[in-house]
Amino acid sequence: MSIHSHPLNPREQDFMHGYLDALALVERLHRLLLDVIKDEFERVGILEVNAVQALLLFNVGDNEVTAGELKTRGYYQGSNVSYNLKKLVDLGFMHHQRCDVDRRSVRVKLTKKGRDVHRIVEELFSRHANGLESRGVLGPKGVTDIASSLKRVERYWTEQIRYIY
Repeated sequence: MSIHSHPLNPREQDFMHGYLDALALVERLHRLLLDVIKDEFERVGILEVNAVQALLLFNVGDNEVTAGELKTRGYYQGSNVSYNLKKLVDLGFMHHQRCDVDRRSVRVKLTKKGRDVHRIVEELFSRHANGLESRGVLGPKGVTDIASSLKRVERYWTEQIRYIY
């Protein structure tokens, strides 16, 4: 059964198939990215953090942020970010401090141990970027085109969430 009130014409069917393929690819790429990060940390012998936590440390970088800011930046969902931040603080990868203005809010930043994880992920991504370009898999224009297309999809989806519900 189709979700449309009318049958799709061949052009619409082709677009729909392409769209569904792209969605599946985005999902697979995210899971694969986490696997690549996990393998890198196993290779260097760091087993305390999982791939999601390593990516969170990478995204925090030199910033001092709240869990809410990480969520609004679109990096993480709900309790997942709170759980991982608490775990990273407990393991010594992050410092946390209550905000002076809003005592309910906690700001976090990386410790030296957290910056070491950030550096490992940064070096991994740098190796991959160099490899993609040097092997002709993807060049600067290709990266720009992909990022631009994905940003347009992100804006469209964001509008759907904000204006439909």
